[in-house]
Amino acid sequence: MAKEECKALLDALNKATACYHHLVLTVGGSADSQNLREELQKTRHKAQELAVATGAQLTTALRDRGMGTEERAEFERLWVAFSGCLDLLEADMRRALALGTAFPLHTPRRPLVRTGVTGGAGGVAARALSARSLRHEAECDFDVNDLRELEREILQVGKMSHDMEMKVNVPRWTVQARQAAGAELPSSVGASSAGFVSIEERTAPCDLSKAIAATLFSAVLLAAVALAVCVAKLS
Repeated sequence: MAKEECKALLDALNKATACYHHLVLTVGGSADSQNLREELQKTRHKAQELAVATGAQLTTALRDRGMGTEERAEFERLWVAFSGCLDLLEADMRRALALGTAFPLHTPRRPLVRTGVTGGAGGVAARALSARSLRHEAECDFDVNDLRELEREILQVGKMSHDMEMKVNVPRWTVQARQAAGAELPSSVGASSAGFVSIEERTAPCDLSKAIAATLFSAVLLAAVALAVCVAKLS
């Protein structure tokens, strides 16, 4: 049951990480918006929750010394896949931080034209505290706070990876895959096999009778050419 739970958590983490990667690619583009930034935050939090749960399950399983060899090898493969997900998640979070800093959605408003109109402090405050101004300030606060939160979460994901390395001694280069390289591409393998078959068919030994006929024809043709040359010399 523990292995199945780890697989289910890892599958959910893979999907959340892939979704986050897809969303990060649109930051700073024409599809960038406040809704996108909020969706990025939700997906990032979901991925981190799944990462914490998956890491706890794998750590508990791999620290069990009574586990069988085959079962431990399977958990080690899951751990390698989980470690790769963490690396990708951290890289995308750093990319999101860089893009979010370079392409802020909202910038502080600066008056470009001074009309010379002045008023009391109460009137100016009343005009400033309109619904639109409050919404704009809230959106600006969201951008600033989210980037600060993202910085802290990047450090947390890096610390999680480091803690996993310290608690579980599973060097990645010692883990063997269950399938050979390229085994997950059956269509390509099938196409290659078909190509080999067609080549073998083209290079198969030819029929013996056809080979003899071709040799006799070549000999007769050479004799005819030699005879023509002799006749031309004698004439």
